[in-house]
Amino acid sequence: MRSIRAAAVGAVTMSLALAATACGGGSSTGGGSDDSPKTLTYWASNQGASIEVDKKVLQPELDKFQKQTGIKVKLEVVPWSDLLNRILTATTSGQGPDVLNIGNTWSASLQATGALLPWDAKNFGKIGGRDRFVDSALGSTGAEGKDPAAVPLYSMAYALYYNKKIFADAGISKPPATWDELIADGKKISAKGKSVLGAEGGNVSENIHHVFVFAKQHGADFFTSDGKPNFTDGNVVAAVKQYVDLMAKDKVIPTGDAEYAQNQSVSDFAKGKQAMLLWQSASSNLTSQGMSDSDYGIAPVPVQSGTPGTGAQVNSMVAGINLAVFKNTKNLDGATKFVKFMTSDDEQKILNTAYSSIPPVKTAQEDAAFNTPANSVLKNTLATSAAALPQVASESQFETTVGTAVKNLFADAADGRAITTDSVKAELEKAQQQMPAA
Repeated sequence: MRSIRAAAVGAVTMSLALAATACGGGSSTGGGSDDSPKTLTYWASNQGASIEVDKKVLQPELDKFQKQTGIKVKLEVVPWSDLLNRILTATTSGQGPDVLNIGNTWSASLQATGALLPWDAKNFGKIGGRDRFVDSALGSTGAEGKDPAAVPLYSMAYALYYNKKIFADAGISKPPATWDELIADGKKISAKGKSVLGAEGGNVSENIHHVFVFAKQHGADFFTSDGKPNFTDGNVVAAVKQYVDLMAKDKVIPTGDAEYAQNQSVSDFAKGKQAMLLWQSASSNLTSQGMSDSDYGIAPVPVQSGTPGTGAQVNSMVAGINLAVFKNTKNLDGATKFVKFMTSDDEQKILNTAYSSIPPVKTAQEDAAFNTPANSVLKNTLATSAAALPQVASESQFETTVGTAVKNLFADAADGRAITTDSVKAELEKAQQQMPAA
């Protein structure tokens, strides 16, 4: 199990190589050219149950765009495990796609490279205006006070998915609202021979999403108000320990999940192997794997006590996917048209329905298709109890260094090593030492 520590070293190294400016910076006028007006290359993130599922969702829409505009879009769906490294390599080499999906948490980091097209008022005007998008989604598009580095495409929030039959068999009448309740329910579920809660312990981004929420619930932040890393703050340490202790002490996360990094926990839940899952907008993924929506319920992610809200009651990060354009694209006009197409009301309804996500476009979000019970939980979370990850230039380094620290701690827990306050602090100290100087 200790060998899984090495898997993210390349990602950390690449992330720390992020330059202040990049070869992909484009022309002095802030845009690319239109030397290749009939083609675009698009890197899409893996949103569905597999890359093949994504191709089936996206290709008909790309064909529709080509019919409307005459512009052919060459699609590549990039796995999440490769996406950040691929993007960072493209920003430094200048050899990248025209348009790409980025995790919204990376917006400020990629903005700092200078490789992405800024979405100023003029560029937003070409796609219908900034006011079309909801505020929570715009809050994760780049550093405060700067023009966004990307445009919101899909909005998501974390929820607690629970298997109704497993709950009933264990005599549990409602989903847990607090972590203590979840742990108590876990004992009843374990007694029936089922796993309790899935996790992706080998996925650095998933780790960050969860420990960020735990930190908020402990009244802590990973960065100071002036953007400096604060990973060893006592409340941050306590938050990370509480998350890892779900495996190490509370025994609700199976030890095998320490190696999960490719959505295996979602498959386990879909197959009825485990009772609960913390995930972003999972419904379409579960359906594609044969799980009926009548087999599971959806509830807010637990808090320490009380009910979800702001401050220490935060129970999700503002999750989502943004659409960015490389400034050195050879088809700037076509890339802008493509962003307009993908964020149009019609496409927002089609794509967000396919991925069970929430449209960040206001008028599309109001459509009846997004008022299901499942979407109500997600929309309410985004509106009332989700917080954006730090929009600082070193955010991607934070994800890789702290996410790897949590991965290491899960590996230790799976090996039966004690997870102590000191051992958590030591991992976070190493992570902080790897961060770039302010």
